[in-house]
Amino acid sequence: MVKEWYSHFRPDEHAFVDRAAEWLERAAERHEIKVTDFLDPRQASILETVANRYAAGDAAFALNGGYPGAERQRGILVPGYRDPLDVDPGIRVLAIKPADDKFIKLEHGDYMGSILGLGIKRDKVGDIHVLDDGCHCLVAAEISDYMRLNLQQVHRTHVQTELLPLAELRTAITEFEEINLSVASMRLDGIVSDLCRLSRAKAQDPIRAGRCRVNWKVEEDPSRSLQEGDVLSIQGFGRFKLLQVEGVSKKGRIRLKAGKFK
Repeated sequence: MVKEWYSHFRPDEHAFVDRAAEWLERAAERHEIKVTDFLDPRQASILETVANRYAAGDAAFALNGGYPGAERQRGILVPGYRDPLDVDPGIRVLAIKPADDKFIKLEHGDYMGSILGLGIKRDKVGDIHVLDDGCHCLVAAEISDYMRLNLQQVHRTHVQTELLPLAELRTAITEFEEINLSVASMRLDGIVSDLCRLSRAKAQDPIRAGRCRVNWKVEEDPSRSLQEGDVLSIQGFGRFKLLQVEGVSKKGRIRLKAGKFK
């Protein structure tokens, strides 16, 4: 049955489709409870799609990222007679703070790099909130003590760590570096060209090489049409969001406001 669903997904997503179907099958037929690692929004969308196609009532699922509006979330799969919201999602808050009193500006990539440097897999880490005085990071409970004990330095800065309950999570407002564009169309290659300051031909290289994601899904078609609200990740150039289509100029070009995630 699962292979019948493959047409809705990219070939490189089939393995995750299989895993999602297996989780649901185990919940429905073996009465198992499964809490997944942190899923990106694309994986969460796949899980939801597979769950909706699965036998109604046999299994139930929910997503939990530790707070409303979380980007990365853990999936909770249970037998149909259980409420997934009653299951502990296994998420802890790791508070990270520079050890000295000097003002040190650390960025998202600094924290992420140091966490991965411990040998932690990315899917064990949820959203990272960079604050004025440090960072609050959502992490899987099963590796939270290891991280608290072993994360001692971020980008050559010594840090102190503490585990907090979810109720004490402090979230950061997403900040963008705004970019104003004037594009001939909403084609992916044209927008990537302007965002990354590449020629139209050069902009097609990372797209065709599979290094561009649109809404967390690999997109290799340079002619793909984008729309307001889309999120683009271009390997080596950063992550962007199309914030607003502001209208059309007298010359017929589209005025577009984009934001680069800081």
